[in-house]
Amino acid sequence: MAPPDRPDDTWFAAKRYGFGIGRPVVWQGWALLAGYMLALAAAGAALAERHHMVFVVVALLLTAAMIVIAAGHTQGGMRWRWGKED
Repeated sequence: MAPPDRPDDTWFAAKRYGFGIGRPVVWQGWALLAGYMLALAAAGAALAERHHMVFVVVALLLTAAMIVIAAGHTQGGMRWRWGKED
């Protein structure tokens, strides 16, 4: 069960400064990050040596999917932050 200060669908903490996604705060965030890294490593092992452009396309698609999913599960959304508490 999630603490009262964090909605149930929050997998990543908000960054305090700048734009982007913070660290994972629940197991779903860690699983997404681990799955992304494993998929990227597998694609690299299978494609990088002979099919450079296919690997680049797969890496871009995996990264885009990671960003979209993580942004949807970031506390307060993915936006620019100036260091103030939300």
